[in-house]
Amino acid sequence: MKQVFIKNIKEKDRIDDTFLATKKEMGMSKSGKPYLAIKLMDKTGELEARVWDEAESCSKNFERNDFVKVRGYALAYQGGLQLNISEIAKVDEDKVAISEFLPASARDPDEMMAELESIVAGIRDNSIKKLLILFLEDAKIKNLLKLAPAAKSMHHPYLGGLLEHILSLCRLIDGVTKHYRNINKDLLLAGAILHDIGKIYELKFERAFDYSDEGRLLGHITIGIEMIDKKSERIPGFPEETAMLLKHMLLSHHGYLEFGSPKRPKTVEAVILYYLDDMDSKVQSMQTLIEKERETPSNWTSYHKLYERYIYKGSYQEGQEIVDERSDAELELFKK
Repeated sequence: MKQVFIKNIKEKDRIDDTFLATKKEMGMSKSGKPYLAIKLMDKTGELEARVWDEAESCSKNFERNDFVKVRGYALAYQGGLQLNISEIAKVDEDKVAISEFLPASARDPDEMMAELESIVAGIRDNSIKKLLILFLEDAKIKNLLKLAPAAKSMHHPYLGGLLEHILSLCRLIDGVTKHYRNINKDLLLAGAILHDIGKIYELKFERAFDYSDEGRLLGHITIGIEMIDKKSERIPGFPEETAMLLKHMLLSHHGYLEFGSPKRPKTVEAVILYYLDDMDSKVQSMQTLIEKERETPSNWTSYHKLYERYIYKGSYQEGQEIVDERSDAELELFKK
């Protein structure tokens, strides 16, 4: 059992524990001496590490994505921490609990799957319900969906993250379809459930999260379209227009060509899915960054490279009550 987790490591700590080595690269120092650059991972985060002495010899002790026992010393480096390793050796997989090394959703995967099945059971469009049931009755798809992250690093990057993201979208859709008229809720829910279904094959998540060969060559949108085609072919008389509208939602859910969408959203449901998907991913990733740096003294997070900005944390603490000062009359008007 692990004794030390990355999130708890502090400067000057001496470390003697097991981690997952997600990166292994040889480098050359300014003096011409070889060194080994390693990235260590557990369920709480990642940590850069270096082997400065006998790097070439140490490199033979393990491979990328091996579990490794390391001894080292934590020191401050470029605003963060780095571990200087003195000893490193491979640890057999049967001697570790993988759940200690890969981040996972706080929600139980079976509980989330039961919620998704309940949502599908409530869909009224018979063709769409049959299609979604075919996906959820496929044991391989179902098991992968309970495990898959929503992304490698951007948002919901943990086991069960994709399913958590899907359920979040379904709850948002419930609110949006109550607010706007003439929205095809069943189609929109199907788009939310299937928009990233290709990620169960695009990503590898048995160890460190990475892209599969299929993921790099085809991408999750193409994979998802193929999956819908295969399942819909098994349903006699599946409406061509429904298939077309559903596949358009997958093709356009990134919004723009430069963000990976072959098509821009051209239906109301596709527009809603694009904005909800974008909002959910950004809010989740921002909140994760804020919580990760909640204990730092600044009111701002560190610089976010993807968003190209700092994120304001403010003074609000989790658990603090937020009082709605609107009158009862104002609240009733809002509900209407």
